[in-house]
Amino acid sequence: MGLYSLLTQEGVIHKLTARCKREVLQSMAERASKLVDAPTGEIVATLLEREQLGSTGVGDGVAIPHAKIEGLNKITGVLALLDTPVSFDSAEDQPVDIVFMLLAPANATAAHLKALAKVSRLLRNRNMRDALRGADSAESIFAIAVSDQQNDAA
Repeated sequence: MGLYSLLTQEGVIHKLTARCKREVLQSMAERASKLVDAPTGEIVATLLEREQLGSTGVGDGVAIPHAKIEGLNKITGVLALLDTPVSFDSAEDQPVDIVFMLLAPANATAAHLKALAKVSRLLRNRNMRDALRGADSAESIFAIAVSDQQNDAA
């Protein structure tokens, strides 16, 4: 149940430095832009538009910003561990330090929802969150995220 179908090692950022949600989204969009060959500005604008509908902060220090982007040919994720938690304007007003950005093709509605559910299910698991927070490199984060080993109930 790991995230191997959504994430590559190039899509992982260890100790992302940002002061606010907008900076997190900007930095992650810059990384995503290289992975999906879409303009950074378009990715950021689409993510911010989605955030206006309601925060993608889902609790327990996790946010899952997501957007559909024209021209993408597959669902792609970018996973970041922040060096310092930032506010994500979530309902419980808890700062976020694990962010999984999910970008999907514009016409991939069902697949997009399925991918969101998969990411959410995995990051709801306390063992997974603890393992990610304990990782000391992007390589470690990637290995944890794509493994099936962190799925014990927490």
